[in-house]
Amino acid sequence: MTDKIGADAALAKLTGWAKGEGDRDEITKTFKFDNFKTAWGFMSSVAMKAEQMDHHPEWFNVYNKVEVTLTTHDVDGVSPKDLELAQFMDDLAGKLA
Repeated sequence: MTDKIGADAALAKLTGWAKGEGDRDEITKTFKFDNFKTAWGFMSSVAMKAEQMDHHPEWFNVYNKVEVTLTTHDVDGVSPKDLELAQFMDDLAGKLA
């Protein structure tokens, strides 16, 4: 089982992420790309990684923007899985920029 590390611990290792605005322990980030095709490609690549990890993001897409929320429901908060997926997203977005 995965342990809870909390949003603050994850945010200390990430750039551009923030705590969620609600009461839930979560981290959020909005990614912006040049166009819809790149945003969709980002989501497709993240989906493959998430499936491999058996850890799926909450996200919303409109045109070139992807809003992401990460939390681990099994531990009721942010876990190392969220940190790993956030770092993967950041690395991938950097390559697509």
